Amino acid sequence: MIDLAINLEDVGKQFSGKWIFRDLTFSVSRGESVVLIGPSGSGKSVLLKIIAGLLKADAGSVHLESTNIGMLFQKNALFDSLSVVDNLLFPLRERLGITGVEARDRATSLLRAVNLPGTESLFPNELSGGMQKRLGIARALIVEPDILLYDEPTAGLDPITSRLIADMIGDLRKKRGTTLVTVTNDIQRAYQLGDQIFLLNRGELILGGTPEQTRATRIPKLKFFISGGIAR
Repeated sequence: MIDLAINLEDVGKQFSGKWIFRDLTFSVSRGESVVLIGPSGSGKSVLLKIIAGLLKADAGSVHLESTNIGMLFQKNALFDSLSVVDNLLFPLRERLGITGVEARDRATSLLRAVNLPGTESLFPNELSGGMQKRLGIARALIVEPDILLYDEPTAGLDPITSRLIADMIGDLRKKRGTTLVTVTNDIQRAYQLGDQIFLLNRGELILGGTPEQTRATRIPKLKFFISGGIAR
C-alpha cells in the first residue's frame, strides 16, 4: 500500500464567483517530488496555497499526513528588516519554540548546507537574487518539514544559477526524504526536479508522468505547452 503524504479529492477554488478550477483530484506519495507546470493564471500557486493551508478550498477535501509544512514563496517573502540569521531564527522560535544555542547552531549548519556561510549578519538587500533564493530555501527547511512546497524556486534567475538551485533542492531532498511539490514554468527544471509532472491548464489537471514520459508525451495540450506554446 502506498503511503500518501498529500491527497486532494474533487478540490475547487473560486474568486468573485468565478471558478479557477473544480473537481481536481491529486495525490503525492510520501517522499515523492511532484512538479506542477502550466500557463500563468492557471491556478498553480493557488493550488499550492491550498495544500499549505493558506487558502481554503471552496469544494472537495484536502488530507495531509503532516501539518509540518515548509514553503518557499515566489518572491521569497524574506523579512527585509532582519539579518540573514534572524530570518532563520524567527520560524524556529515562533513555530517550534527553539531558541538560544540550539537555534543558532541549526541556522549556521543550514546556511552552510545552502552555500551561504559567513552571511549571518547581512541583510536580504545585500544578497544577490540567487543568494536570496537560497536563504528562502533555508528558511523553509529550518523547521525540518515533512512536506515542502516551492513556488517558482528559480524564477528570475539566470540559467546557470537556476540549475544550481534545482541541484541543491534535489540534494537536500535526498538527504532529508522530504515530500516536495514544486510549481514552475521552467520545463528544464521540471525535468530536473520531478518524479512526476502535471500540467494544470484551464481547470484541467493532466498527468504527464515521469520526465521521460512527459518528454515523449502524445497528449496534445501537454505536448504543445512543453514545446513552447500554451495549451488551449
